Amino acid sequence: MPDIVIKAENLGKKYTIGHQAADGRYLALRDVVMQNARSLWRVTKDLVRGKPIILGDNLEEVWALKDVSFEIRRGEAVGIIGRNGAGKSTLLKVLSRITEPSVGRVTIKGRVASLLEVGTGFHPELTGRENIYLNGAILGMTRAEIKRKFDEIVAFAEIEKFLDTPVKRFSSGMYVRLAFAVAAHLEPEILLVDEVLAVGDGAFQKKCLGKMGDVAQEGRTVLFVSHNMAAIEYLCARTVLLNTGSIVSDSPTKDSIARYMATSFDRGKQDLSDYSARQGSGEIRITSFALRDGNDNPVAIAQCGEALRIALGFVRLRNEHNLRIYVSVSCRTLMGAPVFLLHNRMAEVEFDCIPSKGAFICDIGSLNLTPSTYLLSATILVGTDFVDILEDAFQLVVEGGNYLGGGEVPPPSFGPCVMKATWSLSGDDLGVTGD
Repeated sequence: MPDIVIKAENLGKKYTIGHQAADGRYLALRDVVMQNARSLWRVTKDLVRGKPIILGDNLEEVWALKDVSFEIRRGEAVGIIGRNGAGKSTLLKVLSRITEPSVGRVTIKGRVASLLEVGTGFHPELTGRENIYLNGAILGMTRAEIKRKFDEIVAFAEIEKFLDTPVKRFSSGMYVRLAFAVAAHLEPEILLVDEVLAVGDGAFQKKCLGKMGDVAQEGRTVLFVSHNMAAIEYLCARTVLLNTGSIVSDSPTKDSIARYMATSFDRGKQDLSDYSARQGSGEIRITSFALRDGNDNPVAIAQCGEALRIALGFVRLRNEHNLRIYVSVSCRTLMGAPVFLLHNRMAEVEFDCIPSKGAFICDIGSLNLTPSTYLLSATILVGTDFVDILEDAFQLVVEGGNYLGGGEVPPPSFGPCVMKATWSLSGDDLGVTGD
């Protein structure tokens, strides 16, 4: 179709990495000499044949991308998400023509501007002013085009004071501001942005997201790699989820984020006795997690407005007495925003003496969360010492209910909390208008 600007077909990128042999046996001097001779011979052959030189006795092939196919149309803002090592940055490097694919092909129609790493395309000895012209030229702009956009770039980057300072003296945040300003203002038809915006402060990140949104609305294309799910959801209607170099999902952003969180988090896990990601000294360990309704029946999904019981099973591994124990449960959204903190001390409840095993029970009278999926963490302290920390170990899935009495609750896009209020009408303006 004529409006397809990026088309990837069976794309693959293979790297060969080397490992040192480690068989544990004793190496005599002759073994070391023979190994070095073999390595020298292989390196010499690779050098003559123009192949990359890879150090190590054992060679392994790793596919950073494998059988990746997709199409992106003009004006789309597409997110790319996945765990570290999923192949996100490799994909952008292939699309930017920095890295050549091992198999498959990519067809790109339009001028591409990429922002992949802090300071890419900048010369450290040149000033900010000189690097604007240099970077613009690298992106294929004429001097007249750069000059016309120069003032806008400087104003957006907020570096007027340091414009004639060599960029080697810039902070990483100043680097990012200037690099993004150049890439976004020189009117590329396709803008590729990696996770570099994480270096900037919150206000600048918001401004960058707004600028990328403007770029997409102007009919240009944006590919945005980020671990910030809130930024992905704000900017992109469609998101590609990568895992170990392959596409797992290419669907609306909410669906891709939900699948990403499900794959990176075992929602059905109830037995936590062997949970490996815990921290703390370990005198008391949380062994299980359960949700129950107001009638103490097990539930998998909580209802907005209904009672909810959180039960944390535990074992005490040391027989110490007169311990002052503090237990907390915290909640945050999938995007990382904090929602609430529940703590026995805040409820004026103390746990001084506990059995060798049992459960900490936390009862919520009426759950006032909007329908969505949330992450729960649990912490146990003895005095001021952390003995068990399970971060993002459980999921809390909330469905709509009748918390407000009218049979309707707001969507999660308005925030995670539901607030009760009463409404009335008065014939008096109560001094609001200042008449």
